[in-house]
Amino acid sequence: MIIGISGGSASGKTSFTKQLLKKIDSSYIVHMEHDLYYKNKCDIPNKLLTVRNFDHPDSLDTKLFIEHINRLRINKRIEQPIYDFTTDSRKKETKFIYPKPIILIEGVLIFSIPELRELMDIKVYIHTDKDIRLMRRILRDTKDRGRTIDSVLDQYNKTVRPMHEQFVEPSRVYSDIIISGNTQNYVGLDLIVTKINSYISELSKESDVPRKRRA
Repeated sequence: MIIGISGGSASGKTSFTKQLLKKIDSSYIVHMEHDLYYKNKCDIPNKLLTVRNFDHPDSLDTKLFIEHINRLRINKRIEQPIYDFTTDSRKKETKFIYPKPIILIEGVLIFSIPELRELMDIKVYIHTDKDIRLMRRILRDTKDRGRTIDSVLDQYNKTVRPMHEQFVEPSRVYSDIIISGNTQNYVGLDLIVTKINSYISELSKESDVPRKRRA
């Protein structure tokens, strides 16, 4: 099972995902973040780099992301890149990720890319009012990424908002479930948890069948 979690920048995708993962047996699920697949500066098109546009699909190595998802699907491990948001570049180190029955994909643009979207069995969109998203982005980028308020607002007006309107918001139509991210009390979370746990239960029953036959 492959589950996609999308929504605008600072919509609450990560908070939703963390709450979801707390309610699921971690031995069954692997979490894949599209953000970790940002390209190195030298590989990003100049037209995007000069205006610091990291919200365009071309700023991400989606080809590698899809390749890694497909490798996990056939039970092969991957070497996941590690991205440093303070330097806007990938680290030399990588992280081994091992396959599990459920893949949880998280990212702003994942529903806007047909090849990626078609891999998903369930698509969840976190919809949050734009003023709340902007406030959260300012707090996150100034506190965790060492940015100034002026630089965050400048980037938001020049690239984040236009890219959201061009790519992210239109992709909402492909979602199976839309959940409000205006608060962190996500109505609909338990519905997703129930669906996943039902799938896990079926997997457990299937794995028990050979044991019973041998007995």
